[in-house]
Amino acid sequence: MSTDSQTIDRTAGITSGVELDVARLGPTHGAEISGVDIASATGSQIAAIRVALAEYKVLVIRGQDLTDAEHVEFATRLGDVTAGHPVWDSGSEVPDEMYSLDSTDNGFADVWHTDVTFMPRPPAASILRPVILPDLGGDTNWADSEAAYASLSSPLQRLADQLVAVHDGNREFGYYLRQRRAGRGNVWDGEQVTSLPPVRQPVVRIHPETGRKALFVNPGFTSHIEGVSDAESRGLLDAFYAHLTKPEHVVRHRWSLGDVVLWDNRSTAHYANRDYTERRVMHRVTLRGDRPVGPQGLVGPDHPAESVGVER
Repeated sequence: MSTDSQTIDRTAGITSGVELDVARLGPTHGAEISGVDIASATGSQIAAIRVALAEYKVLVIRGQDLTDAEHVEFATRLGDVTAGHPVWDSGSEVPDEMYSLDSTDNGFADVWHTDVTFMPRPPAASILRPVILPDLGGDTNWADSEAAYASLSSPLQRLADQLVAVHDGNREFGYYLRQRRAGRGNVWDGEQVTSLPPVRQPVVRIHPETGRKALFVNPGFTSHIEGVSDAESRGLLDAFYAHLTKPEHVVRHRWSLGDVVLWDNRSTAHYANRDYTERRVMHRVTLRGDRPVGPQGLVGPDHPAESVGVER
């Protein structure tokens, strides 16, 4: 792994008065940042981390001995913090802004997904740290969805630009929501979550800061593509998923206690290996995001998209 010591600026990307030591993890995404103490980071360092996150998409910062409160505080300095999860209640032992994934409580993430794409405004970024780790296993992988889009053939890019997909959280969280008292989840974007109606998202998302395009579908929450037959939807999604998760689009991180990993939820998908038997506990905080915008603009319930192919 080579280390590039460079300065990072919000606008120019490589020139500012704040220097970060950056060791790249992959040719298109992923970087390890050193020389930063999260708990006492300066405002300029926080600004540089924001820019680095959009540029490298996945940031690893090691040697951080954070409490849950310090984890949340760091997130609030990076952006507006969401509830820990729209539905899942992680209990009173962690802050409301934190989502606890505990393998003893079915807290697994062994399917490729992008966080909370089943809500109209998915998180912009996620910040994860381990609390309890198995001796071996439990690595996390991130796929670069911008590199995946860029390496599609031109005809497939043009097709993907026109498509709209439906994302449905009921498959993973609908049962849990129904079991909660009065069927009520948490407050997300200022509203109490009482149900999980499927949402429409563009298949290609334009990053609001960089302007780059990314594939914005994932096996965890995308149910189908609108405007095509079921068979066509399955075929298209399978092709997009296989392309997204090609090894050349993926970086992998082996966790150690003290690691903090940030990823841009607008340009990545991730998968946590379920190859361990000992307990694994991870704490996550997410930053509020925008409604995804594609080449056709907004495609939410009030913004119908142009149909392609045969209507469902």
